[in-house]
Amino acid sequence: MTGKFMTIDNIPIELTGEEKNLLEVIRRTGIELPTFCYYSELSVYGACRMCMVENSHGGMEAACSTVPKAGMEIYTNTERLHKHRKMILELLLANHCRDCTTCQKNGKCRLQELASLFGLESIRFKNLKPEPELDTSSLSIIRDAHKCILCGDCVRMCNEIQNVGAIDFVNRGSKMVIGPAFNEPIANSPCVGCGQRDAVYPTGAIVIRKDTGRVWPELNDKNTKVVAQVAPAVRVAMAKEFGLPENENSMGRITAALRRLGFDEVYDTATGADLTVLEESNEFLQRIEAGENLPLITSCCPAWIQYCEKNHPELMKNVSTCKSPMQMFSSVIKAKYATSSRRVVCVAVMPCTAKKFECAREEFMHDGVPETDYVITTQELIQMIHKAGIVFEELEPEAVDSVFSTCTGAGVIFGVTGGVTEAVLRRLSTDKSNKALMSIAFNDVRGMKGVKETTIPYGDKEVRIAIVSGLKNAEKVIQALKNGEHFDFIEVMACPGGCVAGGGQPFGTNAAKEVRGKALYSADKMLSIKRSEENPLMLSLYDGVLKGRVHELLHVHYNHKEEE
Repeated sequence: MTGKFMTIDNIPIELTGEEKNLLEVIRRTGIELPTFCYYSELSVYGACRMCMVENSHGGMEAACSTVPKAGMEIYTNTERLHKHRKMILELLLANHCRDCTTCQKNGKCRLQELASLFGLESIRFKNLKPEPELDTSSLSIIRDAHKCILCGDCVRMCNEIQNVGAIDFVNRGSKMVIGPAFNEPIANSPCVGCGQRDAVYPTGAIVIRKDTGRVWPELNDKNTKVVAQVAPAVRVAMAKEFGLPENENSMGRITAALRRLGFDEVYDTATGADLTVLEESNEFLQRIEAGENLPLITSCCPAWIQYCEKNHPELMKNVSTCKSPMQMFSSVIKAKYATSSRRVVCVAVMPCTAKKFECAREEFMHDGVPETDYVITTQELIQMIHKAGIVFEELEPEAVDSVFSTCTGAGVIFGVTGGVTEAVLRRLSTDKSNKALMSIAFNDVRGMKGVKETTIPYGDKEVRIAIVSGLKNAEKVIQALKNGEHFDFIEVMACPGGCVAGGGQPFGTNAAKEVRGKALYSADKMLSIKRSEENPLMLSLYDGVLKGRVHELLHVHYNHKEEE
């Protein structure tokens, strides 16, 4: 044999030199070491000690923080290690709320999973930890400190990936907790409601604020017309949860499921995205011609809007005045049914937890009535389907309702980073050929990189574009702007990878997020209309419910104060 080798459980393993820790090498051999605090996209913390391994000298090392070296002899499954891991679980559970059956994470809790795996039937230690109050101040998430295991996943996600810093470790030793500064409610912190902390947290210490309890009575009210709209990213995150191929476009099954749940009408938010493309493109051209308030920064992401308001209010003049596709579509739906004999309720199925905050903003209220009445996440819809006893995988796909039935590929790709930019470029391109369409797709706008830059010709100008996902990356581009770098158009999505990785989606690794993104591009390929301006529904809307009301229904002025 040639090359560098180490031994894991008496099996020689060749080292490639690219492994950053023992844990990666061990997982490559088909051994899944338990861990709470390790995520490859976050920094190594090494707090939980569940991934400890034993070396040939009898020493114990944390696999996540140990660099692999040639000649190492490692054992992963000794009696000593088994006792060690079981003890850690007992100590964690001794300080943990054990109301598992009523926990939102029941069945998907990592602590619950490992306790079962290690056969814990009783806990020898008393729980002496005082029970803290639930933090229900946020419209997006709920914090239950009694279920925190101090793994630090939420802290690192909030700081390293999102650059928000809403929470951190407080106090030391046995008094250590995780929370906002000065023990303030999360709503008073810099939190933007993106839900990324919930996406990585292994227990129910941070969960989505559920609104299904308010939606069920609406569905059962015969005097209420309940209309659903489904965001593009939702259709590519559902299948795996029901044992279907991960890359399946489930929009047809989702439509069928929503009808069985009792929704009167079901639509695709991609139609609202088509409206956004038209309005945002026009706004961009006006700013280009005037040479004012550039760069134009997209306004689709509510977490980004909050981040900008809280950290860079001076940039709000650059943010597009366009409402998000969700709010545009809800406005149109409410306007369409303004004379209905039944009360109309709009429910949006979104991949995003921050959308819950967005729909409750005063800017989207009219006489105390919201444009979007309720937002439920992908995870909440999955729970509703299970509760109703619907066998999702056996449903025959159904088409959305005919009133707003047409959407384009441009609207569908809104759910992945770079999708908004590509949709706008399709609209602005004077060459409408398939060749031009493909050249846009491969002009550095696709891919899951956190920051992408491209330059495209428009008339006699060169338009410089930045595409950003993840708020830490957004901060990098903002600092580049302040240092004099020029951009004409900036797309910002708070979640790394875009809406396919939203905080309301089922958990997915980076690889899973890529699969979801590719599935949206596949959905785009299957639609005959690729450009928003070619959607025949748009013309009828502008000649109908939008006539004389475009600014009222499709645009917004955020009530921010730049001097703050």
